[in-house]
Amino acid sequence: MIHRTLQLATLLCLAIVAHAEELSVPATVVFEKNVEYTNPDDQHLAMNIARPKTGTGPFPAVLCIHGGGFRAGNREGYNALCLKLAEHGFVAATTSYRLAPKYQFPAAVHDVKAAVRWLRGNAPTYKIDPNRIGVTGSSAGGHLAQFLGVTAGVPEFEGTGGNAQQSSAVTCVVNVYGPSDFTKSYGKSVDAHEVLPLWFGGNLDQERHKHIIGSPLPWVTPNAAPTLLIHGTEDKYVAYEQALWMRDRLEASGVDVELITMDGAGHGFKGADAEKAEAALLSYFSARLKMKQN
Repeated sequence: MIHRTLQLATLLCLAIVAHAEELSVPATVVFEKNVEYTNPDDQHLAMNIARPKTGTGPFPAVLCIHGGGFRAGNREGYNALCLKLAEHGFVAATTSYRLAPKYQFPAAVHDVKAAVRWLRGNAPTYKIDPNRIGVTGSSAGGHLAQFLGVTAGVPEFEGTGGNAQQSSAVTCVVNVYGPSDFTKSYGKSVDAHEVLPLWFGGNLDQERHKHIIGSPLPWVTPNAAPTLLIHGTEDKYVAYEQALWMRDRLEASGVDVELITMDGAGHGFKGADAEKAEAALLSYFSARLKMKQN
C-alpha cells in the first residue's frame, strides 16, 4: 500500500511539473491572468492576456475563444497558444464566456463581442493596435469566432457588456472546425441532438428561427472578415461539409477565404495535425495582422 501511495504521489508530482513546464512563461512575455472584462448577471467574466515584454507597439491582437459545445470548456486551454502568439509579437487574450444551459444563445455571442470591445477600449494600456484585432477558436469557439467575423455592426448581437462606444468588428478570423449552419447539424454530428437544444432552448423543430440566426452562414456579406478555415475530413462532431459551405459562401460574397483540409483528421487535432494547424494559424495572423505594421 505504501509503495502504491508513493507511486501515485510520484505520478502526481510529475503531472504537476509537466503542467508547470507547459505553462512556463517565456522571459520575453508578460502574462496577466484573471482580467475581468465584463460582469453580466454577476458572472465576472475574465481573460488571460499575454503580451510582448518589450517594444512600444502598438501590437496586433488576437482573441482566442475556447470550445466545449457551448456548455463546457474554459479559457485556460488557450494559455499556451497565447504565450506563443506573444512571442511572435502579438497581444493575445483567451476569454471566458457564459455557458449553456443556464445561459442560452445569444449570451455567449454578447460576451465575445464585449471582449473585443474591451480590447479596443483598453488598447493604450496593453499597447494594442485597435485596427488590427484577429480572432480564433475551435469547435464552439470556432463558431463564435466566425460569428464575430460576419456580424459586425448587427445591433441585436452586441449586448450590454460595456465599452459600447467601441466596435466589435474583427480584422480576420481563424475558424478551427467550427460549425456554420446549425439547421443541417442534426444527423451529421454525434452530439448535436444533445448540445444544440441546450444552447437554443429547444431542438430544430422547436426553435428553428434561433438555429437559423445563430448560424454564421446566413450573415455572410461582402463586409465579412477574411477567414482561414481549418477542418478535418473525418470530424464526427462538426461535419467537414460545414467548412465547405462557409468557404463557398464567403467566396461568393467576394471575401478572402482559405480552407486547409486535414485529410483523415477528426475533431480535436493531435500530433502532426495539431502542429500543422498551429503553424497555419500563426502564419495567417502574421500575414493578415502584421502587414499594416509600420
